[in-house]
Amino acid sequence: MDDYRSAFDPAHDLCVLSRRALAALGREYMLFGHLLNRAGLPPVHMRLGGQAREAVAIEEWMGASPIYSQRMQRALRFEGDDVGTIMRNLQLDVGFAHQYMDVRYALEDDGRGVFWLQRCGALLEVEPHGEAAVFSMCHAIEDPTFDATAVATNPRARCRPVHRPPRLPADRVPHCLWEVFIDPDAEPVREIPLTTRVRASKLAHLPIEPVAAETGGGWNDYTQPFAPDFHLGYLSHAALVCVGRELLVQNHLLVRALMMAVGDRAGEDVARAIGLAQWVGSAAVASRRLPAALGIPGDDVEAVLKVLQFHPAFLPGYLRVGLERLGRDRGRLTIADCEGLSEGDAFSWYALLDVAPHPALDAMVQGVNPRARCVPATPRDGARFAWDVVVDAAAEPVAPPPEVAMVEATGTARFAFVDPGVRD
Repeated sequence: MDDYRSAFDPAHDLCVLSRRALAALGREYMLFGHLLNRAGLPPVHMRLGGQAREAVAIEEWMGASPIYSQRMQRALRFEGDDVGTIMRNLQLDVGFAHQYMDVRYALEDDGRGVFWLQRCGALLEVEPHGEAAVFSMCHAIEDPTFDATAVATNPRARCRPVHRPPRLPADRVPHCLWEVFIDPDAEPVREIPLTTRVRASKLAHLPIEPVAAETGGGWNDYTQPFAPDFHLGYLSHAALVCVGRELLVQNHLLVRALMMAVGDRAGEDVARAIGLAQWVGSAAVASRRLPAALGIPGDDVEAVLKVLQFHPAFLPGYLRVGLERLGRDRGRLTIADCEGLSEGDAFSWYALLDVAPHPALDAMVQGVNPRARCVPATPRDGARFAWDVVVDAAAEPVAPPPEVAMVEATGTARFAFVDPGVRD
């Protein structure tokens, strides 16, 4: 289906969406990786300071990106050790969310290429905060994290800037230009200890959905020659279903890495508090964006349930979510035993489900309707957790909490995609 105007169906998953709808949802899942940072890093700064915020941002991406890069290679069958493989990874990385990060590529040969950002949404967020903030992101953070993504393909791969911000002149375009190359004489880069810990997670070992061969249009994999103008609309329906799930894995690996990095510095309680703030702020904004992306009309309980059904906070195959409509203004959200509840530590959003009432679940439903809320209910039929999703037309609208208002004020939250269509 191209949109979700039909009645709520609890059995719907990614497979029911058309290629165009899957591509639109995939773009939202990519942007969610940036909403995570808009929601998660400011609380790190406020509680632990600017130096810790910078270090956590570096470890967050270095801890997750090598793992999810290798997963995406396996998913779309483009494993290799050359620059073309690295560039394919970048095209399918939430860090380079399509359009928001307008990245252009030129592959010279197996050992060298360049990419540049004609427009960098992240830079446009940071520039108003001054040159020190730009240096932090474009120098201190990008140097190790770009290399970490590249070395997931080849430990002797390197990303080096030709030019980058601060921009001189101030309106310089492209915003930055980078070389990617294999240096056979370089010392191999090894993954940091945090990456090894994240790699041991059940999340990192979630089975990759196989892509069935299709003839309905689009690529079933990325074994084709490198396409500099690649976007999600190049992929077949089956490949888009797989990639959509993998983009969610990327986001939740980033959550896990950030919470672990905070926990290492400040302990489990602080990691839980910051993880919850990140969930509240990013997930509420995602709830506001999804109705437009999926053509979900209205703001009644059915619309709320539809948004929850495809929400990036819930990772299918890792979290077992059940949704049910109970009446005109009431639904039921349940979570059953699953891998997502059995990591054995505090460093994921799903380890925070014991909070009641739950501010992140409330923020998610209030992103669709400010009169909605999640009321804890008695679990049944083997569920571990249960909430009634209630939309009370007589209730006062709930104002967005500070965690949400902070993210809503960003250009990331307001960014509008252009539909580039799908290819035959």
